[in-house]
Amino acid sequence: MELFFYAVPTVMAVGLLFVMFRLLGRSRRIARAWSGGLTAEARCLRSYATASGGGDTAISTTLHHVFEFTTRDGRVVRFEEENGPGTVLEGDIVTVHYAADHPEEATAKAPARGRLIAESGCLLSFLGVVLAFCVFFMVTAHWMFNEADNLMP
Repeated sequence: MELFFYAVPTVMAVGLLFVMFRLLGRSRRIARAWSGGLTAEARCLRSYATASGGGDTAISTTLHHVFEFTTRDGRVVRFEEENGPGTVLEGDIVTVHYAADHPEEATAKAPARGRLIAESGCLLSFLGVVLAFCVFFMVTAHWMFNEADNLMP
């Protein structure tokens, strides 16, 4: 029975750490594209939405765009980006930002460093609080099981 009180928070903590790692990677990728200093005109090749959830949970929809552009050295790059504006349709031309050494990590999002820091910081803070609760729960459970063992003859 004790294993349950350790296993569930541990699995949750590992999942939270994975999400935090992915969030930091996403933020670094977007910031690197913005600071790369290179821009190009890209054509939206495809726009589609995916839905997740349903049943007893809320349905969330994610909008995806597939863009294609040519780098300054003549290389054609195609990339997909989530959560873009709903006003960009197939065939539209948008400005993309990219770094010369990683053009496949381009973004069509307009530079907004303050917003990126605020979004990432708030999400990391929230996930950090949940992670701290998982650790607190395991420590408390460990302490209570030790106390219960000490009370038994």
